[in-house]
Amino acid sequence: MNVAIVGTGYVGLVSGTCFAEMGVEVTCVDVDKQKIDNLQNGIIPIYEPGLEPMVHRNVKEGRLHFTTDLSAVINNMDLVFSAVGTPPDEDGSADLKYVIDVARQFGKSITKYNVLVTKSTVPVGTSKIIKQVIQDELSKRNINIAFDVASNPEFLKEGAAIKDFMSPDRVVVGVDSERCKDLMTKLYRPFLLNNFRVIFTDIPSAEMIKYASNSMLATRISFMNDIANLCEKVGADVNMVRKGIGSDTRIGSKFLYPGCGYGGSCFPKDVKALIKTAEKYGYDMQVLRAVEEVNKYQKTVPYNKLKAYYGESLKGKTVTIWGLSFKPETDDMREATSLVVIDLLLQQDCKINVYDPVAMTECKRRIGDKVTYFSDMYESLNNTDALLLLTEWKQFRLPDWNTVKTKMNTPLIIDGRNIYDAKEMISNGFIYYSIGK
Repeated sequence: MNVAIVGTGYVGLVSGTCFAEMGVEVTCVDVDKQKIDNLQNGIIPIYEPGLEPMVHRNVKEGRLHFTTDLSAVINNMDLVFSAVGTPPDEDGSADLKYVIDVARQFGKSITKYNVLVTKSTVPVGTSKIIKQVIQDELSKRNINIAFDVASNPEFLKEGAAIKDFMSPDRVVVGVDSERCKDLMTKLYRPFLLNNFRVIFTDIPSAEMIKYASNSMLATRISFMNDIANLCEKVGADVNMVRKGIGSDTRIGSKFLYPGCGYGGSCFPKDVKALIKTAEKYGYDMQVLRAVEEVNKYQKTVPYNKLKAYYGESLKGKTVTIWGLSFKPETDDMREATSLVVIDLLLQQDCKINVYDPVAMTECKRRIGDKVTYFSDMYESLNNTDALLLLTEWKQFRLPDWNTVKTKMNTPLIIDGRNIYDAKEMISNGFIYYSIGK
């Protein structure tokens, strides 16, 4: 099969590379000439474990190609995937201008039957808009060409995207024709030879599944953070509570880990977009509004604990942050807790030292030299008055505590991800704060 993927961001590049790995002929398309030039020269624009060697291998073997011109390749394709960004608009709704641009180009360029598959996360009802845009372009050309649209939302976890794509727990495909369904079945069968877990739905349902899935996960996180905050006040241990409720098979243990808030490109954006979609239809998503509010507050919790320890003024204090990305195994800082905490600390005239295994370049791009960057996690602790752990990278789990304590002015550790054992920390002479204990 021949497939085009429009958009070489996180979703597009991972999807295109994984399709190529399974033998599909893939052309990745992007309007950003510099990005395409870099990809053709082996320079990967994102950090994702395992992606770079896979891109290089499939380019070398002739299955993965890059171009800026969709119209030049579209009529050699069996399917065209739209994987462009849908950033939140000022009011929180999804901005569909890039999605519309792809649909318009599709309508201007096709000369035979083709399918435009939306992989971007889009609000329910977007497929109708896409279909109309394509039809309008065909009408302008005064021709009648059969086409289909489909919805194929992605469920990739940053840091584990390759595994998620190559061995999916399910693939959701929204279609409204048997011809399109047959093409999508042919495309995904190699990924699911042993257990064909493709869920075919109508298109609006597929669009809703993506938003509902991310909103449910965000809800579980915020619920657990709310419980954690109450645990601190009543003297309960949230880890014990989590194990107790997670052992109920109706609930399960996933996404019940308390911490200092969720971030990233999906959960915050998708929760906001679903709330806005509901507003358009005259419905108020009360639960999701609460999810947002809890998460907004939770990102301030490490700062609040620091301030509670030192009193009202933090002026002149040196604070070290371990972990800048919104989660481990990525350099993505979109909606990261670190950005909220850094901003609060800067307002208090603190000196801020930071270390992250991969996200410091991204941090510098976002906030410049407002903080001091260290290439060594221990050196970042020199003469610091507190260590705030905000991202649970593996290399932070078992540090040399003697070195840590020796370098710090005050052995204060605020663990925003609950990765350390409180008894061990206290026995090692640390002042230790975590979430929900």
